Amino acid sequence: MPTTPATATHSSSDGTADAIMLELVDENGTTIGTAEKLAAHQAPGQLHRAFSVFLFDEQGRLLLQRRALGKYHSPGVWSNTCCGHPYPGEAPFAAAARRTYEELGISPSLLAAAGTVRYNHPDPASGLVEQEFNHLFVGMAQEALKPDPEEVEETAFVTAAELTERHARAPFSAWFMTVLDAARPAVRELTGPSAGW
Repeated sequence: MPTTPATATHSSSDGTADAIMLELVDENGTTIGTAEKLAAHQAPGQLHRAFSVFLFDEQGRLLLQRRALGKYHSPGVWSNTCCGHPYPGEAPFAAAARRTYEELGISPSLLAAAGTVRYNHPDPASGLVEQEFNHLFVGMAQEALKPDPEEVEETAFVTAAELTERHARAPFSAWFMTVLDAARPAVRELTGPSAGW
């Protein structure tokens, strides 16, 4: 498995390596512990806290990203604007804003909570499992993108119709439609009826 920012350890101030830890939750989203990131995703998976961000431009087009080819999980597939995991004790809203900036080089405007969704999505290609209690956020992308090439292969703004066409012909993350469908009421409120979401 390649070493990427997601699987690499980082050095603490005393020179020892710290694993990336995730917050484990129960079915109600209550924190019950922590687990190392890769271990939490190995079958059958441990239920953990996550977030998904959907950003739109002024025309109501959704910002998609194609995940970098070097990522350990779902490399090279299209997905929502940004997704990830809060650090233990980090608020999902803060994590969503942090990771959007880290991955895409922008700070979302009008970022708002859009509910939660719980799912279990195995990834046949890697054998990893997404057992997630996912906090959803919608907002606006109003700055020039500066994607981190270690995280993002490419980006695209798409209309609802263009997404349907792209989804039929290109690989998307296993969780994409689940999180988009759960966020649709907030998406419609943000973009208005004419955007077609």
